[in-house]
Amino acid sequence: MNQKGNVKFRINNQITTNKIRLVGTENKDGIYTYYEALDFARKEDVDLIEISFKDDTSICKLMEYKKFLYQLKQKEKETKANQKTQLTKEIRLSPEISENDLSYRIKNAIEFLKEGNKVKLTLIFKGRAINFREKGELVLLQFADAVKENCVLENMPKLEGKKMSCTLKPKK
Repeated sequence: MNQKGNVKFRINNQITTNKIRLVGTENKDGIYTYYEALDFARKEDVDLIEISFKDDTSICKLMEYKKFLYQLKQKEKETKANQKTQLTKEIRLSPEISENDLSYRIKNAIEFLKEGNKVKLTLIFKGRAINFREKGELVLLQFADAVKENCVLENMPKLEGKKMSCTLKPKK
């Protein structure tokens, strides 16, 4: 690899093996000596590019090096675009949450889970409400129970300072 993190392939005179397997050519696929393969490349005015190395044989392709790098870059972009990232959405609650607010947040959580995102439930204690930790834990567990058809409870509610949180992950 070079400094930019790109893979550097050996081309033409940089290849050190004697046996070369040509692939991706119209009628020249097969095993050749290094000099025969290099001769094919020169006749077609292209480069001999080593794609991989197995045992004592190099697997090579006949094409222009810059075109080869361009195609690799396009494949990387395509695979990156097809990757699905999983986001974590946060829903904030309080120990004194009303039924109406709770049902609205449950509806949002179900939407997030159906999209394939994780949901982090955060319950914030204000003032003396920290003395009633059990009530906060009960709210979080009720919430998790309400959405259990769409998710799995990743971790139990735990208290960190004045915040109690747990994470829900979508069912596959």
